[in-house]
Amino acid sequence: MDRAVFVITGCVQGVGFRWYVLQAAKALGLTGEVRNRTDGAVVVEAEGAHEALERLLETAREGPVMATVRQVDVSWSEGAGQFPDFRIGRTS
Repeated sequence: MDRAVFVITGCVQGVGFRWYVLQAAKALGLTGEVRNRTDGAVVVEAEGAHEALERLLETAREGPVMATVRQVDVSWSEGAGQFPDFRIGRTS
């Protein structure tokens, strides 16, 4: 199991981005969370199969129709089984 953390910047808050990622992550069988950050970014922490994480990354780079994704920073590590499911988390 792998773990990926994406930090997405651009016009990504107030446009349904978290819901968009939540639906994609659940469909891919991933666990983790997506949350807004006080600086305007969205953070995705996800665990699961590497191929599924790559697909979620592509989904995040695309974003929902009303979003404008400027940059996606990604870090990879080994998964720790930290999350029971995928959810929308609190703003950090």
